[in-house]
Order: sequence, then structure tokens, then C-alpha cells
Amino acid sequence: MSSIQLAFLCLSGMIVLMALRVPIAVALGVTSFVGIWALRGLDTALKLSGSTPFEFAASWNLSAIPMFLLMGSIAYRCGLTTSLFDAARLWLSRLPGGLAVAANFAAALFSAASGSSVATAAAMGRLAIPEMLRYRYDPALATATVAAAGTLGSMIPPSIGFVIFGWYTETPIGKLLMAGVFPGLLNAVLFAVFIIGWCTLKPDAAPPPDYHPTLREKLAILLKVWPVPALILCVMGGIYSGLTTATEAAAFGAFSALIIALLRGGVTWPNFRDSLVDSLQSAASIFLIAVSAVLLTRFLAIAGLPQFMGGLVKTLDLGPYGVIAFMTVIYLILGAFLDPIGIMLITLPILLPMWKAVGLDLIWMGVLVVMLLEIGLLTPPVGLNAFVIKTVVGDRVSLTTIFRGLIGFIVVDLILVVLLVAFPQISLYLPSLLE
Repeated sequence: MSSIQLAFLCLSGMIVLMALRVPIAVALGVTSFVGIWALRGLDTALKLSGSTPFEFAASWNLSAIPMFLLMGSIAYRCGLTTSLFDAARLWLSRLPGGLAVAANFAAALFSAASGSSVATAAAMGRLAIPEMLRYRYDPALATATVAAAGTLGSMIPPSIGFVIFGWYTETPIGKLLMAGVFPGLLNAVLFAVFIIGWCTLKPDAAPPPDYHPTLREKLAILLKVWPVPALILCVMGGIYSGLTTATEAAAFGAFSALIIALLRGGVTWPNFRDSLVDSLQSAASIFLIAVSAVLLTRFLAIAGLPQFMGGLVKTLDLGPYGVIAFMTVIYLILGAFLDPIGIMLITLPILLPMWKAVGLDLIWMGVLVVMLLEIGLLTPPVGLNAFVIKTVVGDRVSLTTIFRGLIGFIVVDLILVVLLVAFPQISLYLPSLLE
């Protein structure tokens, strides 16, 4: 058996293990260890398994991940984000589906503070869904809006996905974070347009509220939401101005979140402790998967798969758009079954040589990858955000209803993918200003 055949056999075995519900980190690690053992012997497999975790953990750029997670956890646990939905509701309630539109834009702001799609969906679900159901909104609209808007945390910086993509592909993380700004905002606007269209064509889906806030109330609520814009300014302003790297901006963002929470009197020992525990647990989970993925990368490199895939692209003459089409199909299929971070780390060793073979811009590809992973958070049978929302609403709304409502949002996401492919400058304009 050739090394290439062994590589594909091991990758197939890895997929079977994950289909059997073996944890992604274990499936990656076991497959990689066995593959290296078969190619280079047990001693090499043991040495690489021992050295890889330290080399991975020593990466300076990856320290941005726990810092961004800590920033988001402090913002949520210490109450810095609680007024977002109230502010959006007061300003947008008169639009068709105003509460849903408000939840959508509140989620966009929340994701800019948290960097986590799951955290955004869970937080906005608790705040917005009961309010929409109280006003007799269609349960499919209410739940799907929050599940879909939660995915904005994948794109709008700070984004953990961009940090991991930048680390693996050796692409500037600051530029990747800036590249997500316009696509993320455009995504939020397209979702809002879709919600308004849905509620205009089907008014019964979102009865108008009977309460009309005064201008004074609208202005007063704005005084309560300043912490989130302040955090965004601390993080993105430092990167855009060149004063900080992405890693330094993450640390400064976490520090700023703590200072703002202290100034507002929202810090207690229990919620600070919970913030630390949440961020440590999330970071440990991500790092464990990533360490196993690095081991997989080394196995595939030993087997010669990256060179094989690069040569295959040139032989088949796929061209840039052919490679993008192949990538899209792979991510849409895997996104229906696997965790987004796991998908990224499984596929990058295969896709990176293909992108390089046809000269695709890695920042552009980073945005497309994160966008496609965003869709995977919504697609059945393992649409993670749909399950998060199901946990929030309990028996009040069925999982089938949530997925039914998500169909339109998935179509909107696919339209945005087409726009990002057709007009790369949507992603590349802001990063070009950092050069």
C-alpha cells in the first residue's frame, strides 16, 4: 500500500470514528498516531505525540483565543450585554417583524463582544425568544432568527475561527479579523431584509407590538449599551491603527471588559469565577482538538498528501473557481455532521495546498471558510445553533419547527457566499488598508 493510499484509508477511518460519536480530538489523534506508526514506526509516532502539544501551546498567536473567550465571558456574565436587545427593540419595533430584526442586530453586537456563535445564540435566545413568543410571533420565525443571528459570531470579529485559520495558514490574524467586518455586517443586513420580507408577506408571523416607546426612552437606553461599542473600539481600533497585534488586542479587550464591568459595579466573585471557568473550559476544548489536528497535519505531510493534492489540482486544471466549488461542497457536507472548529482543522491540511496551487488569496479563503462553517451551524441533522436554541426554549418549540424556520436563512447565507466569491473586495478592502 502506498503512503497516499494509507493517508486516504486513515482519513476514511477518522470519519467512521466521528460517525460513531467518538470525540473529534480522539478520532484525529488516534488516526494520526496509527498513520505515523505505519509509515515511520512506533518511536517516531511516540516522539511526535509527545512534542506536538508543547510546540502547539507555545504558539504566541494562539494566546488570543483564551483572551477573546475571557473577554466575551466577562461581558456576558457581568451584565455588559444585557441591554442590547432592549435597545434594539425600542428602536426597531415598528418595522415588520421588529422584534426579530432587533434580535438579529442585537446578536450582531453581542457577537462583536463574545466571538462565540454558541454563546451569542444562547444569550440572545434567553433574552429575545420569550419576548417574541409573548407577542405571538411565529415560533419558527422567533427561534430561527436567533439561531441564524447567532452565527454572526463566526464572522464579526473577534472570531475564534479567524484566529485558528490565521495560525494554521500563517496568515496575519489582524488582517483576517478586519476582513470579517464587512461580510459580517452585510450578513446581518441581509438577515434583516429577509425577516422584513417574511413578515411583510406573512403579517400573521409577527403581530405589531401594542407599545410605542417615546424618543426619550429610546435615547435613554443608548446610555446603557456603551460598554459593547467601547469593547469593539478597544479591540478593532488597536488592530486597525497598528498599535496592537491581534494577540495584544485580545488581551487588552479582556482587560477592558473587566475594567468596564468594575466601573459599572457588575463584578462579583461568583460571576468572575464563572467567567474564568467558562473561558478555560472552552479554550481547553479548542486546544485539544487543535493539537490532534496538528498531529494529523504531520501525518499527512509524511504521507505526501499535500503535494499529491496540489499536483492533482494542476493535473485536473480545476482553476480557482473549481477549487472554490470543491471546497464549498466539502464544507456543506461536513457542516451537516461535524463541529465547525473540527471541520476547519480536518480540511485545512488538504485544502491549503490546493489554494496555493491556483494562487488563491488566503485572507479571501479565510472569510469563505468561516462563512461556510457558519452555514454548518444551521444545517440539519447537527446544526449546533439549532440545538442550542432548542435547549433554551425546551418543549415550547419543536426542533423540526426550528429547522423549518432556518431554511430561508440558509438560503440567505448561500447568497452571501456567491457575493463574496463574485466580489472579493467585500472581504479584502479593509485588510488592504493595513498594508
